Amino acid sequence: MNIKVVRGNPTPEELAAALAVVRARAAAAATAPSGAEGPKDAWSDPSRIAGARVPKPGPASWTRTYWPA
Repeated sequence: MNIKVVRGNPTPEELAAALAVVRARAAAAATAPSGAEGPKDAWSDPSRIAGARVPKPGPASWTRTYWPA
């Protein structure tokens, strides 16, 4: 693994901290099963916004073209 500082002048302590984070992430990725995904973040889940109240299509569905509060 090669790491190159492109900009700035990090101290040895800052460089060691950055390298520790990179190594920890690499070790975690190596031990994780190949097909496994991490836990879903609730903020990225679209069902959080829609919930159970989805407008049903019908004769007056054009009047419900917004998300009801």
